[in-house]
Amino acid sequence: MGRAGSGIEAANAGWQFENIAESFDEHVRKSVPLYDLGHDLVCQASDFFLPPDATVIELGTSTGALAKKFLDHHRARPDIHYIAYDRVESMLAHAKAQCGADARIQFLNEDIVETAFPRSNLVLSYYTLQFVHPRSRQVVLNKIYESLEWGGAALVFEKVRGPDARFQDFAAQLYHEFKLVQGFDEEEILNKQRSLKGVLEPFSTQGNLDLFKRAGFVDVMTILKYVCFEGFLAIK
Repeated sequence: MGRAGSGIEAANAGWQFENIAESFDEHVRKSVPLYDLGHDLVCQASDFFLPPDATVIELGTSTGALAKKFLDHHRARPDIHYIAYDRVESMLAHAKAQCGADARIQFLNEDIVETAFPRSNLVLSYYTLQFVHPRSRQVVLNKIYESLEWGGAALVFEKVRGPDARFQDFAAQLYHEFKLVQGFDEEEILNKQRSLKGVLEPFSTQGNLDLFKRAGFVDVMTILKYVCFEGFLAIK
């Protein structure tokens, strides 16, 4: 085990989300550029895709930070049904403590690879699919597309690899510098990197676009980009 920052300990190739809910928000805000700005962008973009009695699905809700911000943004919309999936019970417990008083949200402790999604108008996946094994990622994208009503949308944020070795090296070094500025030390950065081996498997921008295309999406654009972090808007 080694220090990964924010009081989190992680083993080599053994990153996991159990029992880190109390530290997770602080850790991820320091680890992911524009993290809160991305939340704000999701809320603002959602205004275009919520008809009356809209159903919103969030894949991997973790501590419920995005869910809470989303529901606060739409506080005047009692007709929204928000379904939050996460397979980590300790994360869901934290999310329920944050959002559970809001009758519009339903929490499901289910694996998004295995479960069937209901019909929806908007699907949110905020740095979640990168933790789904590559062999199952297309399965999840296919289910997202099938779940959406015509004209509905998916907002998918992912860490992305560079398009070739030179750009990947460039992006990795810039990200390393970003984490140093955020206050992580070299040991924490290395330990986190080692812990994510075989756990976090990013695709390139094109690799993600290919997933969308194979699922059936035609209209896809990037709505946020910071080196190796990217947000996609895909409309059915």
